[in-house]
Amino acid sequence: MVRKIIKNNDSIKFEPKWGKKSFSEKINQSQMDSEQDGNIGLVSDKFITQMVNRLKLQGIEDRVVLQAMLKTPRHFFVDSALSSRAYEDTALPIGYKQTISQPYVVARVTALVRRLTGLVSNLDSQKGKVLEIGTGCGYQAAVMSKCFSNVFSVERISGLYEESKKRLSLMDKNIEVRFGDGLKGWPDQSPFDAIIFSGSLEKIPIDLLSQIRINGVMIMPIGKTSQKLVAVVRKGENNREFTKHVFDYVRYVPILDGVEK
Repeated sequence: MVRKIIKNNDSIKFEPKWGKKSFSEKINQSQMDSEQDGNIGLVSDKFITQMVNRLKLQGIEDRVVLQAMLKTPRHFFVDSALSSRAYEDTALPIGYKQTISQPYVVARVTALVRRLTGLVSNLDSQKGKVLEIGTGCGYQAAVMSKCFSNVFSVERISGLYEESKKRLSLMDKNIEVRFGDGLKGWPDQSPFDAIIFSGSLEKIPIDLLSQIRINGVMIMPIGKTSQKLVAVVRKGENNREFTKHVFDYVRYVPILDGVEK
């Protein structure tokens, strides 16, 4: 995996691609102050473009996904103390013993959903209804909101839920976040075209297959110390009728049941 450290000591003004007032002005005043002072950590379009170019070299070819990564400023989803590292290809801590996934993994998962559901041929408009288990800081959901028509996300840690809900409410309006046990899915909104897990599991949650449509896909990291990205495609009304695809080695924090207030 390519890893590139980006350090920036110059004063750089970043204009969010969704326009109007800065997203961080409403969410993180200290981060906004840091931007105005020109402190380390504020990243220009140049560095976002460098990240996207790196993703291309790593094999991400889906133009819709690459555009979504380009338009979603990752440094708004990390603590201001870590914003100088926001565009490294590495996971970063977000508190509560959780992390924001590395850009490559976010792009890879999103591209896999589009390919395995047949949505990759759709280059001009957003289609598809996706459920994310484990909202975290909201970065994965924000990227997916630019690739699919509706994104639903469940977070079990109340502190992360409140933070991500605030962030995401100021972005695309096709994201809905819920506090609860993600391992129960979101039955009221099913069936989904895809369910993705932003945390690892020890085994495939077969019961959740009933919440995706026929030929829908569920993508998750499986394993403890050694994890692989696994996708299952539902093939029939019976939850046991599915095909399994195994992809990259990954490393995620585990998904737990229940909620944490």
